Amino acid sequence: MKLNKTDNLDLKILSSLLNNCRESDRQIGQKIGLSGVAVKSRIDKMLKTKLIEKFTLKIEPHLLGYNVIYLVTTGQDVNEIIKHVKLVGEPFFIVPCVGGISACGIVVKGEVEQKIAIIKNLLKQVRILNIFEAEDAGMESNLTKTDLDVIEQLLKDPREQIDVVAKNVKISSKTVARSIEKLQENPAFQFTLTYDPGKIKPYISHAVLCVVNGNIESLLKTLKKQFEDHFMQIPFIAKNQIALFLYSEDIFEMDEMVQKASCVENVVAVENFMPKRISLPQDWIRNGIKENRKSERLHILRA
Repeated sequence: MKLNKTDNLDLKILSSLLNNCRESDRQIGQKIGLSGVAVKSRIDKMLKTKLIEKFTLKIEPHLLGYNVIYLVTTGQDVNEIIKHVKLVGEPFFIVPCVGGISACGIVVKGEVEQKIAIIKNLLKQVRILNIFEAEDAGMESNLTKTDLDVIEQLLKDPREQIDVVAKNVKISSKTVARSIEKLQENPAFQFTLTYDPGKIKPYISHAVLCVVNGNIESLLKTLKKQFEDHFMQIPFIAKNQIALFLYSEDIFEMDEMVQKASCVENVVAVENFMPKRISLPQDWIRNGIKENRKSERLHILRA
């Protein structure tokens, strides 16, 4: 396998790690027909070429008591956008795309409508394509202080061995294992990674954004069935929108997928984005852990 070329097995490994980077090399190998040693070798090469940038955690901000504003802009450097946005809240994800479009999630406390008004004022010179509050999916936030300790350790290395985490947190391995199992079962929490979309060549990484009208869960099942062989990671849901993170062999297949999505019943609009970079800043998580530790209660209660 050449260091600078990605094949289908690499993409299957990458997809597995995007959805759960704690899955072992052996487990991934069993799914795709490789030995654990061969999987490890491919992961090491993807790390060496910086296709895999880092293993990380993706936590829905509502889980730590925050609200989220989604912002899509065009025609402005994303770093300038973030500089202004930081006056209101902390970035949760940052995705600059081909064509000058940038999408980001902003973690905020307090009155969201007021924060949206401030952002619009700060970005007067920027063309805002969309800005809205993310709906709280109603996922139960039952994190304990022990869970917070475990999360803080896993921020350093999400693939860390259970016994090492236990030693650092000074609790039993059994308690750490239970905590990690609980986190893995929570759809608002994900062990994942960030990668360089430009380095999966000859494949193309892209996101098909579907604006839908109808039952989200039902539509999600339909879309998953249509595109399951091309999924990079778990689809992203916000309000009446579903973002499918896919890969295609070429621009013709990519266009075909966009057309396919357009033909699904109750999909009212489709847009295709090609991310240049995907970042998941972690500062807000560390701050959230610090804030929630101050609570005298055993469980975190959302604001």
